Amino acid sequence: MKNIFVINGSASSYSSNQKLITLIVDLTQDTLNIKVFNDLKTLPHFDPELSIDNTPEEILKFRKEIEIAEGVLICTPEYVFSIPSGLKNVIEWCVSTTVFSGKPLGIITASAHGEKGHVELQLIMETLMANFTTETTLLISGIKGKINEKGHLTDSKTNIALLNFVDAFEKLMS
Repeated sequence: MKNIFVINGSASSYSSNQKLITLIVDLTQDTLNIKVFNDLKTLPHFDPELSIDNTPEEILKFRKEIEIAEGVLICTPEYVFSIPSGLKNVIEWCVSTTVFSGKPLGIITASAHGEKGHVELQLIMETLMANFTTETTLLISGIKGKINEKGHLTDSKTNIALLNFVDAFEKLMS
């Protein structure tokens, strides 16, 4: 089983992104060992002067999780046509490192619209030299109308797209 570190980009405890992450955990319970990080809002604000020396302990732990993972999955909404500030903050803490270089990566943007945030996150992760493909990125626009309170996808096209995404992500790590 591959060890996967999942970053939930949402600041909400009951987000559609959390429901998707739970769904992915259930779908892959026999093939992936998933550790989910839901605490972006607890991390300190990025400080470039502390990025290399005197880095906060919680940031060092976060970077270590990425480093030891065999793959990383980012599941995030779009906020005001961009990625959420908490997600941007934690990524900035990783820029001075090589933790994402060559790291197999899956990107899911699940939001009301999501197009601009999805493109932005791909550009950022490409800059950090993460290893992802078109097949390991998934944009789910209108997510609230496609997933119910219990976390089940109610849209068959989205369900198929998610299954294809998971399959491509698992193959990327092979």
